[in-house]
Amino acid sequence: MQKPIPSGYSARTTVDDIMKDVDLTGKTIIVTGGSAGLGLASAKALAGAGAKVIVPARNLAKARQALAGTNIELYPEEMDLSKRETIEAFGKWFQARHDKLDILINSAGIMAVPLSRDERGNEMQLSANYWGHYRLIQLLLPQLKKANGARVVNLSSRAHRYAAFRFEDPHFNHSAYDKWAAYGQAKTAVSLLSVAIDELYKQDRIRSFAVHPGSIVTGLSHALSEEELAAFGAIKSNGERGYEQYDNDRKTVAEGAATIVWCAVSPQLEGYGGVYCENCDIAPIHVDEAMAEGVETWAIDKRAALKLWEETPRLFA
Repeated sequence: MQKPIPSGYSARTTVDDIMKDVDLTGKTIIVTGGSAGLGLASAKALAGAGAKVIVPARNLAKARQALAGTNIELYPEEMDLSKRETIEAFGKWFQARHDKLDILINSAGIMAVPLSRDERGNEMQLSANYWGHYRLIQLLLPQLKKANGARVVNLSSRAHRYAAFRFEDPHFNHSAYDKWAAYGQAKTAVSLLSVAIDELYKQDRIRSFAVHPGSIVTGLSHALSEEELAAFGAIKSNGERGYEQYDNDRKTVAEGAATIVWCAVSPQLEGYGGVYCENCDIAPIHVDEAMAEGVETWAIDKRAALKLWEETPRLFA
């Protein structure tokens, strides 16, 4: 399945283009990271199409401000993807109030931060980007099954190319920490998570997709210095963070959110799952360095995906 459909869309497609004429009345959707950046753009678009959209957030004050004036429901307590008790509490809260979950979009994350660890000693980028969403999906499986046609959309990144999953030392306990290798590993893990979910639960009509939204300058880049952003071409001539020009990877927020919502709602993906998507299409496999687009085979490897799913409780004890 890992080859373009092709969909007819492009890097310039916006979230509004995808959501035109889409009616989500009666659908229930959760968007982690839904109070900022790509998650917020996705949540607003989905709510605008009639869906009931619920957003859990780590910083409630910022989330209230961001969601003011929308019809998006904010979970009233903190949910931090690196804190297990907050994920468990959100899962119980949702289960008590909703019989089904049609779409789960896992957009929250952190990027290229200095070495830090969660309360159990796990490397923070892997904990927040991967483990927290792994556990959330497990908690919400009963509601996803009851939707009878659910989709799970996990935000990966082209940065998955920086590293395969390091089963022998995922938390940098025995090797020097590199923030980009750690981020790459986390985004590879997110892609493998999508493969595993799809393989294990497609018989329950749950299909899963990994997304590279593009390179978008949002709050995700807060840990990067001005020099680092300049090296990526992400400082404008006036000194502001952002791009002067856009291309197949450098995108606006509206363009970046397009692939997320395409994976969540597009009828073009009926019968598909366990694939990595970009530019509002299924991505090709990356076969050589001259090729800008595409996914590395290690990020869609079914055997590695199922191994990671099975070993996660041990690796994150």
